[in-house]
Formats: sequence, C-alpha cells, structure tokens
Amino acid sequence: MSPKRSPHAPAPGRLANVFGDRVDLDSAVVRSLGRGNAVPVTEVASERASTVGAKDVVMDWLTWYNSLEKPAWTPSPATIGLIWQILYPIILVTFGFVFVQVIRRKVPWPVFIPFAINLVANLVFTPIQFGLRNLVLASVDILIVWATIPWLALAIWRYHRWVALAQGPYFAWVSTATILQLSITAMNR
Repeated sequence: MSPKRSPHAPAPGRLANVFGDRVDLDSAVVRSLGRGNAVPVTEVASERASTVGAKDVVMDWLTWYNSLEKPAWTPSPATIGLIWQILYPIILVTFGFVFVQVIRRKVPWPVFIPFAINLVANLVFTPIQFGLRNLVLASVDILIVWATIPWLALAIWRYHRWVALAQGPYFAWVSTATILQLSITAMNR
C-alpha cells in the first residue's frame, strides 16, 4: 500500500515553487525565471535530484526553513532571493572575466583557485542546507564561501582591481549570511 499524499502536495513528477504553483520538473527553471521568481537554480536542481526514484514527494523546504529558530533580524526568503538576484550577475561577470583572462594567459592560473573554490562552495550551499537539511555542514560551507572572498580579491588585485572592488557587496552580504547561518545553527542544536 502506498503512503497517502497530502491534497496540497504536487502530483508525482511535479513540484511546488515558493509561491505554491505546481510546475513540471523539466520546466521549473524556465517558468521560475520567466516570472522573475527568486529561486536559485541550485534549489530546483536539488529538488529535482531528491525526486529521482520517488513517486510521492512533498517539497517542503520552505516549511522546514520556517520551522527553524531564527534571530529576529532574519530577512524573509523573498528578500534573500532578491539579494542573490542582484549579486549573481556581479559574480557571473567578474568570475567569468577572470576565467577568460586565465584562459588567455593574461592572469596566472593560480589566481583562479579561490574563485573556483568560492563558486563550488556557493553552488553546493543550497543542496546542503535545503536538500540535506544539515545546518552544521551548511555552516562550514558558508565559512568557506566567506573566507574565499577576501582571498580571491587579494589574488586578483594586482591584475584587475575593479574585479576585487566589485566583490564588496558580495562580501558584505555573505558576512551577514554567515552570521545568520551560524546563529540559526546554534539556535537549532
């Protein structure tokens, strides 16, 4: 006998986005971005990965996140999403520029190491936090993201100062997000 599915749960092969819309797994990214929703691609990817082989899965990461103890100053998920929508283009342009400069041999390849570490750590945060729901591991991950920002700024400074300076908003937000993550982890131990 299969388990009963909540009447509010998406049908098998579908998931609900943060606004409760039912969307096909294959078109979740397109529809989400088309409406301007603040759903990072990694969230959709982690939700999709978690449904492989599952018939009746309720994607309730937001319910789980809202159930956690959090500091009073915690921004709403929509605000966090908006901040990332502003930061991701900065990250894309600056990291992409450095990558191209490394490929063209105008910047030595070791300069790209902190950029690569930061990018990987940033991308795996959402699956760790909301897929695995592992607050301690997510805290370690965000500390890596935070520590690599000044490292990458220092690494690129002598070659392209504008790239280093462009990391200011990213570092400011990740500093805030790190304090928030560490606080949430401590409050939910």
